[in-house]
Amino acid sequence: MPRHHAAAVLATPRARLSVERMPTPDPAPREVVVRVRAVAINPIDWVIQGTGSVTYRWLRMPAVLGSDVAGEVVAIGSEVTRFRIGDRVFGLATGTDRGRDSRREGAFQEYTTLLEHLTAPIPDGISHVEASVLPLGVSTAACALFQPRHLGLAIHDPADARPRDRGVVVVWGGSTSVGMNAIQLARAAGYDVVSTASPRNADLVRSLGADVVVDHGSPGAVDDLVAGIGGRTVVGAVALGETSTAGCLEVLRRTGGSVLAMASMPVSLAELAGRRRLFPAMLPVFSRLGLRTLLLNARARRAGIRAAFIWGTSLRDDEVGRRLWGRLLPEWLADGTVRPLPEAFVAGDGVGAIQEALDRQRAGVSARKIVVTL
Repeated sequence: MPRHHAAAVLATPRARLSVERMPTPDPAPREVVVRVRAVAINPIDWVIQGTGSVTYRWLRMPAVLGSDVAGEVVAIGSEVTRFRIGDRVFGLATGTDRGRDSRREGAFQEYTTLLEHLTAPIPDGISHVEASVLPLGVSTAACALFQPRHLGLAIHDPADARPRDRGVVVVWGGSTSVGMNAIQLARAAGYDVVSTASPRNADLVRSLGADVVVDHGSPGAVDDLVAGIGGRTVVGAVALGETSTAGCLEVLRRTGGSVLAMASMPVSLAELAGRRRLFPAMLPVFSRLGLRTLLLNARARRAGIRAAFIWGTSLRDDEVGRRLWGRLLPEWLADGTVRPLPEAFVAGDGVGAIQEALDRQRAGVSARKIVVTL
């Protein structure tokens, strides 16, 4: 390994990413060092860049952002047993989380460290680019479905031959990154899925296993979902998208469901993140965010629905993450139960292309994920 490598660095809060040389890390006992070949862009990346001085106040500068990594193992820690040097892997980088070191663990650089238990081998037939779209999306979906504080669903074991009759999961926003993965994971775990999507993405969402797909923009979307559920037991809902929570609450109220996992804020931060100055523009935005969140939570309580926001990297510290990344995800990818989605759109090559990719993602992407090769 080289002693230093190129990284896309957030030098100061709200700055544009700059290419700088960073020390190449050595692995801790339960880490692997990966030569990064592809990274994918998530909305949280530009949220941190544009609003992190308020929303991620713990993040030390200079920082390396990014969560989605695919590449080859070039060094292993003393306690690593699942990987060898040269293995093709993908994994969830958690460097921007509280208490972590983004300069060692951020994705947007040529070499990064990954926790062994949040890393998986890339099966034959899947490229680095294809694998890079998965980590944060599939992890967030798993948190929503399987963590006890959210839907708390049983994780299906591939050797378990029990019939698929455990109930229905509502996924509002089935063509989003998290939505595509939530549908696939719920189906793999033995649940039926009803979902929403735009008409142009409806067939894609059906192909993932949703047996009912309705137009999320239709005034009758809630009625159509309730009709599609048709009296089946609803085990919970996952809300994806700025306006998804209200619709999910109404579906749950009318079908007797009682658990809602929320992956999206009810107010977009896209415009705020792109402003030259955060203050005073942040005041009305965060005021609306706080008020709408309070109103939605009050509505959930009145309906007897338990609602909580998802933190997609929180499976780093629980059995959900270890089982998903350690066994289920590699097996499901290898046998085709889970497909690497959304479809990747390669927007550039090299760490210098990452800022433009962030800008493109913030401008809006539908049913695809922007990837940069390194």
